[in-house]
Formats: sequence, C-alpha cells, structure tokens
Amino acid sequence: MAVNPDFAGREYPPTGPYSVSATSIAAFAQAVGAENVLHTDTDAAHDQGYAGVVAPPTYAVVIAQQCEAQYVADPEAGIDFSRVVHGEQRFDHHSPIVAGDELVGTLHVDALRQVGGNSMVTTRTELARTGGEPVSTVTSMLVVRGEEG
Repeated sequence: MAVNPDFAGREYPPTGPYSVSATSIAAFAQAVGAENVLHTDTDAAHDQGYAGVVAPPTYAVVIAQQCEAQYVADPEAGIDFSRVVHGEQRFDHHSPIVAGDELVGTLHVDALRQVGGNSMVTTRTELARTGGEPVSTVTSMLVVRGEEG
C-alpha cells in the first residue's frame, strides 16, 4: 500500500500527558553527549532559576516521536515503518523542557509529496504543558522509501 496523500493537512487529537523525569533527561543527555551540568544537577538548575534539570534542546524529539506514532500506526495512512528513513528535524523552542513537566502533543501532517518514487512526509508536533503553555514545535520529515522493482 502506498502512503495515503489524503492525510496531508490532517491533525490528530492531542496525546499525553507525557511525564518528563530527571532520569530520562540525564539518560538522553548522556546518549547525545550533552555535558551541561543543567541536564543532570538539580541544584545547579535551581540556582539558574529552573524548576528542575533542563532537557537538551533535542530532547523534544522523544515526545514528538511518541506523538508521530499515532500517524505511522494508522492503517489508512499506508506507512510501512520498515521503509521509513528519518530525513530532517527542526526545533522551535518556546520554553525549556524541565524535569517535572507534563506535556501533551498535537500532531499535524503538514505536507506529503512524491519524489523519485519515495514519499516525503512533513509532520509538525506542537508540544505544550498540560496547562496550555507552548513548549516546542518539532518539525520532522519522514522519507518512506518506495517499493523496489
């Protein structure tokens, strides 16, 4: 089944809340080589005015990908995840993600186009705290490789 072009412009219902923990921030920071003390030391984060340790800027992708899962898993979308390659990622941050945050994400399928037999899907996930305060806009391009032969 090919990627369904009718999904361009679709908005999915918000998902979450996703709990952000100091442990998950520290693990992510270690995995990406982010060594700033604000990612692991609560006292240092408090000294800088944050409520908890601060996530590296790319941490937002952890939650955005959980939101994207509803699109990828939608049988009518026509996405074969074994053929997906991550093409591009962009972050527009409105406020830092910190330990203790409870975030919700709203997924938008902004664009879908065909290039050389591949489907290029642009998604946008709007992350916000449960109280509605915007946190990050995460834009991804997924390349769904076309069938060979």
